[in-house]
Amino acid sequence: MGTVVDKSSKQPVEFATVMVTNTTNDEVISGVTTDMEGKFSVQSPTPDFKLTISFIGFVEKTIEDVSIEKGKADLGTISLSEDSETLDEIVVRAEKSSTEFKLDKRVFNVGKDLSSTGASALELLNNVPSVNVNIEGEITLRGAGGVQVLINGKPSVLASEEGNALGSITAEMIEKIEVITNPGAKYDAEGTSGIINIVIKKEERKGINGSVSFNTGVPHNHSIGLSLNRRTEKFNLFTQLGAGYRELPSDQQNINRDLVTKNSVISEGEEYRNEFFYNLILGTDYHINKYNVLTLSGSFAYEVEDQPSFTDFRIEDEAGTIVSEWSRKEVTEALNPKYQYELQYKKDFEGNKDRSLLFSAIGNFFGKAQSSVFENDNKLGNETQGNQDTRTEFKEARTTLKLDYTHPFNKQFSIETGAQYFLNDVSNDYEVNDIIDGEVIQNVNLTNIFEYNQKVLGVYGTGAYEAEKWGLKVGLRIENTDLSTFLVNTGEPNSQNFTDLFPSAHGSYKFSDRFSMQAGYSRRIYRPRMWSLNPFFNIRNNFSIRQGNPDLQPEYTDSYEIGTIYTFDKASFNLNIYHRYTTEQVERVVTFEDNVATSFPLNIGTNGATGVELNGKYSPQKWFSVTGDFNFNYFDRKGEFEGQSFDFINNQWSGKLTTKFKLPAQIDFEITGRYQSSYQTVQGTVSDNLFADLGLRKKILKGKAVINFSVRDVFASRIRESFTSQPTFEVYRFSQRGRFITLGFSYGFGKGEAMEYSGGRRR
Repeated sequence: MGTVVDKSSKQPVEFATVMVTNTTNDEVISGVTTDMEGKFSVQSPTPDFKLTISFIGFVEKTIEDVSIEKGKADLGTISLSEDSETLDEIVVRAEKSSTEFKLDKRVFNVGKDLSSTGASALELLNNVPSVNVNIEGEITLRGAGGVQVLINGKPSVLASEEGNALGSITAEMIEKIEVITNPGAKYDAEGTSGIINIVIKKEERKGINGSVSFNTGVPHNHSIGLSLNRRTEKFNLFTQLGAGYRELPSDQQNINRDLVTKNSVISEGEEYRNEFFYNLILGTDYHINKYNVLTLSGSFAYEVEDQPSFTDFRIEDEAGTIVSEWSRKEVTEALNPKYQYELQYKKDFEGNKDRSLLFSAIGNFFGKAQSSVFENDNKLGNETQGNQDTRTEFKEARTTLKLDYTHPFNKQFSIETGAQYFLNDVSNDYEVNDIIDGEVIQNVNLTNIFEYNQKVLGVYGTGAYEAEKWGLKVGLRIENTDLSTFLVNTGEPNSQNFTDLFPSAHGSYKFSDRFSMQAGYSRRIYRPRMWSLNPFFNIRNNFSIRQGNPDLQPEYTDSYEIGTIYTFDKASFNLNIYHRYTTEQVERVVTFEDNVATSFPLNIGTNGATGVELNGKYSPQKWFSVTGDFNFNYFDRKGEFEGQSFDFINNQWSGKLTTKFKLPAQIDFEITGRYQSSYQTVQGTVSDNLFADLGLRKKILKGKAVINFSVRDVFASRIRESFTSQPTFEVYRFSQRGRFITLGFSYGFGKGEAMEYSGGRRR
């Protein structure tokens, strides 16, 4: 027994590591951590032992001659000296992250160049080549959405798209990030852009660990978060609490031009999404014994939304003369409760550490009770648009049951098999009322109850052989989809039931420690989301309408990929060539009638895309690094809609360049520039985009606290702009969110690290 203190301040060092090792062979016998008072007590089955006491930021101390009296040893007070050189040595040893191929994935082992105290998992992902995280926490891979994020190979409440709880996972907690751009049969066949698996380090800290975070920003973005973890021999209890307020303003401009009548409807305005939000995450890992772990966790969030909008309308004739003018004001309020629960059981097997059985059950619920009032103020002409109000009652429940079994027969050969059952039930009760001469009249053409039910049953099997230099993995997944929609008020049903096969094959070859190659094939599916099927639309701007299509069919994609990785002393490069062929391609098309432009999704033909992606990282100095990401693809579209051919060939490309500087006084500075080229669509074009983000991070209080400052879209140049050009009409759409500035402070206590907490994602 003994007490560990700081030599200079004489204060106790809590959660210092005390390791007991055998003096003859240095084998670890046991270990403990000090308590809140710096005290510890440890047992040894042999008298031939030594003690090693360590804690980050202090010189490690070893005690070899331990005096034992009556079976006990009292070491008294043990002083640890601070040593900044020790911290520097740690940085040097962990300075370089390594990238490697593992059959069907690219693995980014997290080193100091990819992590920094105070960085969240979202920030860390933003530094991984091919991956991008936007202002709302939406994750894209190679510029495409629909990315599935896993924690330790399985869905988690922390990776749920409904929340931003990834902000509670610090970079120091992450061992590696696996990027799977071409998922195999083990994973859901859903989605085409890929899977990101965040592997968390095995947590060995005992006692209470945690972090507290405060954030503020412009436009209004204020939050506070608290993360706590309590670990014992049997239990690991974790929780996160958060609350805040944020605003998301957006400038909009729409122009509908009728080429027959030569009239144009022009609308310009500002929209807001303001909300108070409250989040709670609570969970526990129960280590039944050495081979069995049970995890139960859940999250609850509650949002109070306020969505005002102000839009000015005018109608101009061919000469540009204003013939009608009015304004439209919206007042929208909504309450959004949502929760998720997760039950997992994992069994390892004695004598084979890689053999495992995993069962998981995940449930989600999202609700929305929303009401809107639209008031028009006529200023010029005979505008007939009247006042309206809407009511929405939305409920969605999702359940996923999954069973996975992994069995390695030896170091080279293994098999994986499993099954998954997914259920999704939705009800959307939507009502629109027209207010005419003070009388509220239900608009029966826009009022209905939409019911959506989807069930997906999948089973899979894979076999893998991995030798020292090469490996091969093949698999097959079978999925049955039962999907039905029903419009209650008008009695319109729509049912789909289909069974699909999804084969996959991946291989890799290691030519040397510096050069490896990987190739893969998989078949994927993209099932229409509920909002793509829902025929209702928002009447915020009733001259520019977006709605769903209940008859939409799923997309199918055959994906081929070959890639290489080169690693040098100060640089690494990844080169990937890919081809994706998609049938039943979903595109949004625009129809035009009475100056009203209505866009909705349709299955239009096929799309063949061939692309090349180049990622690179160069670190000429310890204080400076550059990361680049370039993606170019050439696509061939073929399709037809209402007798009109949509066949065309075009290309698009994007690039990202990030530079990082490690400045004196433990300051990190980072600036990222991105460019997305313009590209052709089935009816028009989408404009290019050039914008930049920057961030500054300062460590204080011996690295336990961090101050973060970031600016998204530094030059307010990020826009969404599209042109639709057809023989009888033209449509122009423009939106811009502008610059976001955020300042945050985080402090970690116990053995916790400072974290970033940014609340839940908007939905």
